[in-house]
Amino acid sequence: MKIKSYRDLDVWRKSMDLVVDCYQLTKSFPKSEIYGLVSQLQRAAVSIPANISEGHNRGYTKEYRQNF
Repeated sequence: MKIKSYRDLDVWRKSMDLVVDCYQLTKSFPKSEIYGLVSQLQRAAVSIPANISEGHNRGYTKEYRQNF
């Protein structure tokens, strides 16, 4: 199967589910954690699909496959 887009990857789809779950979970955190733990968790979750899409857009198939 040829990968036409990073959106074809199961790992990208699952990472997007993780982002949604993370944002839903952090809604219930105390307001005092908005700029601390909440921010850190959300940024970490978002970085996963962002890194996958960035790696795919580089166009180097050999390097891209090595990361997975």
